[in-house]
Amino acid sequence: MLVDYQKIIDKYYPSENELRRILLVHSKAVASRALLIAARHPELSLDRQFIEEAAMLHDLGIFRTDAPGIQCFGTEAYIRHGVLGAELLRAEGFPRHARVCERHTGAGISLADIERQQLPLPHCDFLPETLEEQVICYADKFYSKSELNREKTVEQAARSLGKFGGDGVKRFLAWAGIFE
Repeated sequence: MLVDYQKIIDKYYPSENELRRILLVHSKAVASRALLIAARHPELSLDRQFIEEAAMLHDLGIFRTDAPGIQCFGTEAYIRHGVLGAELLRAEGFPRHARVCERHTGAGISLADIERQQLPLPHCDFLPETLEEQVICYADKFYSKSELNREKTVEQAARSLGKFGGDGVKRFLAWAGIFE
């Protein structure tokens, strides 16, 4: 089923403002990298249409968070943007896309990490499972919403994941071995 991601973005980001611009620039960069990975790896049989749609929607929930540095003036902790976006997409009838939202933060977040770090997230694993979820999560790590003109190297992206613990870095580097 074709998902009109632009229509969904327009619904939740109706005004031409800086937050919408940040979301679109970032999401297009992530989608572009994820689609490039799919093109370079036909042996993975990735669903390219889904990758484009889900990559464009993976950060849909940021407007509900409190992250003034990227023009988000909501009330929720930023770490919740994935589960918030997933709620929106499930309500729209797109559960597969919702899974990408809730599983792309960091290199995925395990229940053990949620409990150990006392993160304000539901107590379950949020680890990318399908190859499409993994590709989008991987591609996302190269682009920051606070530095839109910068593309990180694999090493820089891995270093930035280090603050969340070693498991995410290991997952990311394993993906690099497959996707690069």
